[in-house]
Amino acid sequence: MAKIRMGMIGGGRGAFIGAVHRIAAAIDQQIELVCGAFSSDPQRSKDSGSDLYLPEDRCYGTFEEMMEKELALPESERMQFVAIVTPNHVHFPAAKAALEAGFHVMCDKPVTLNKAEAIELKSIIEKSGKLFGLTHTYSGYPMVKQARHMAASGMLGEIRKVVVEYPQGWLADAIDTEGQKQAAWRTDPEKSGAAGCMGDIGTHAENLAEEISGLHVDELAADLTAFVPGRRLDDDGNVLLRFEGGAKGILMASQIAVGEENNLNIRVWGSDGGLEWHQKEPNTLLFKPKDQPAQVYRTGNEYCCDEAKAATRTPAAHPEGYLEAFANLYLNFSKHIRAVEAGEEPCSVALDYPKIDDGIRGMAFIDAVVGSSAKNAAWTKIEA
Repeated sequence: MAKIRMGMIGGGRGAFIGAVHRIAAAIDQQIELVCGAFSSDPQRSKDSGSDLYLPEDRCYGTFEEMMEKELALPESERMQFVAIVTPNHVHFPAAKAALEAGFHVMCDKPVTLNKAEAIELKSIIEKSGKLFGLTHTYSGYPMVKQARHMAASGMLGEIRKVVVEYPQGWLADAIDTEGQKQAAWRTDPEKSGAAGCMGDIGTHAENLAEEISGLHVDELAADLTAFVPGRRLDDDGNVLLRFEGGAKGILMASQIAVGEENNLNIRVWGSDGGLEWHQKEPNTLLFKPKDQPAQVYRTGNEYCCDEAKAATRTPAAHPEGYLEAFANLYLNFSKHIRAVEAGEEPCSVALDYPKIDDGIRGMAFIDAVVGSSAKNAAWTKIEA
């Protein structure tokens, strides 16, 4: 047995999400970072690799060079999968190069720059026979898995309404024009895609709503706004949802909600009860059964479902949060890689991470939201 060897594209000096991916991948000691192309600037890439104490000959100037030189290494030394942590416009070419070179891929969300790329990427994945994971982080929380289990097992009855909110305040001012790197690319349609706020965090809210309810959004009516003068992409959005089967919903995502940090929360109501979960208090899930007192479910207890237990590392009341949820995606992905490369059938836990179909639904959601808003919030089908 040996650690799964990971390469990385993006995530160099000055990046935010690359460090998060590296920490998450390392938490369970199943994965080792062995190489990378950390920046579009070759020297910056090599300097970033040096910061991480990687061997000089495993720090590459481009991801194309990384594919070529990693393939030339003995199979026992080369990377087994690559984590893509770049701005959105690089996701597709980097994933395509890795898959066609024979490497598994874990990619940050949204999956690609547009839906056409996402659909093409699915074909490439299927042709390659390699694994592809997507880091919709919030699906990795134990209490999100518990909520999903409770909805799927019928504890809520027939799902009737879903309300999901994701307010942040960090883009309330024009920091994207003042040299703030993370803001600049997220508000640039050439790098971010057709949506700003809705692509960045709205897709998280959409994924969480579908993950917990077990229902797909069928159509929506959206109103997007760029409140900051001169901003080219939306920084706020309000969406009415119609789910398959008749449930209704509301999705709000905003990055101009002054005073908010990362206040993702969701409420789901059915004919027999409701659920409530807040990302700022992730170890707690509220269950409100009909005609009974509200119940509090907590991470780390024996009454939790098997999926929630598998996603929990510490005893009850010991906080587990964002990094641990992220790590659950990497842990399950590493288990899947081990099973595949050993010629074994993966267990259900190894399969419990977002995949390309989740990514395609996210891109279809973005298309529908942008199209609906352009038509004065006209009801628009999600074509996934």
